[in-house]
Amino acid sequence: MRVSGRRLAELIRRFSRVRVLVVGDLMLDRFVWGQVERISPEAPVPVVHVTREDERPGGAGNVVSNIAALGGRAAACGIVGDDAAGRALAAALRALGAGTEGVVVSHQARTTEKTRIIAHQQQVVRLDHETSRVLDGAGARRVRDFVLRGCAGCDVVVVSDYAKGVVGPDLLAALAEAHARAPFTWVVDPKRANFAHYRRASLMKPNRAEAAEAAGIEIRDRASLCAAGARLLERWETEAVLISRGEEGMALFRRGEGVQEFPTVAREVYDVTGAGDTVLATCALALGAGGTLEEATVLANHAAGVVVGKLGTATLRADELRAAIAANRGGTIAANKGGRLSARALKPADGIRGHRSSGAREAREQRTGPRRS
Repeated sequence: MRVSGRRLAELIRRFSRVRVLVVGDLMLDRFVWGQVERISPEAPVPVVHVTREDERPGGAGNVVSNIAALGGRAAACGIVGDDAAGRALAAALRALGAGTEGVVVSHQARTTEKTRIIAHQQQVVRLDHETSRVLDGAGARRVRDFVLRGCAGCDVVVVSDYAKGVVGPDLLAALAEAHARAPFTWVVDPKRANFAHYRRASLMKPNRAEAAEAAGIEIRDRASLCAAGARLLERWETEAVLISRGEEGMALFRRGEGVQEFPTVAREVYDVTGAGDTVLATCALALGAGGTLEEATVLANHAAGVVVGKLGTATLRADELRAAIAANRGGTIAANKGGRLSARALKPADGIRGHRSSGAREAREQRTGPRRS
């Protein structure tokens, strides 16, 4: 299988026309930046001299941020609390140009906030403010109804599950039923709590640890990777499974097609926070622009390679993605004499065959998969 560099550039140009509905656990990410010059006399902890602070959408909101940064048109759907953080989060989403009609304000839940204190390019500590789960039946129904109404008006639906309660069995069943009646493209970043409830998505994007747990197979080598991928295709009744494997890159599974491996393209890793959201957003935009699963994976792999070189909940622009593709044409995904990119397709392990269809390890491993929850 070969992917044309010119074709990838054309897909990126089309991102501006793609409409994406993102549903999931919206959070507010706060960052406190500073310097450490001494240890506190009160306790053996560093004293951080604060130099600046900022806040930005996190969780499913970071997927929205990535879509907007790449030039796509995003709408957010989820639940926030009736509090200052919820208002700040909604305002931040609107500032990105995202639609917020699907953001439900709940009097029963508080907005999840993650505060990261960073000194000398390193995270010192993270402070979380959250309730254990969103327990708001009326709010969940409003989210479900909004998503079902919005399916027909967008190019892609993204489910960003951080296991905070917005994504649950009712919403997932409703999406699967809607897809059965009138197929649409939807991609899912899964979480353990809902492993038993995902069905019929266009693409499932677990990381290696999640894939191993969901499949019940320890992924140790190529054979166990193939076995896990094949099992997840069947368990989730999905068209494709994309497993992110950190420094080993990504593995794409489709029914009857074996597995295709995409090696990592990251050059420097400073911070893996939110890199999985970048992969999810890029895949969604590429598929919405008419790209194949292979093209979406190549673009997402390069996008992740850029954002892990940045600190914080980072995003990248379309021009950065184009530059990354131009600069990274080595290894298995490489430019041949014709100036085209290729991805090496591998056969499934013996005895592992699919049916045709229509359609926290180490931080280094978390580079393209595990999202910080």
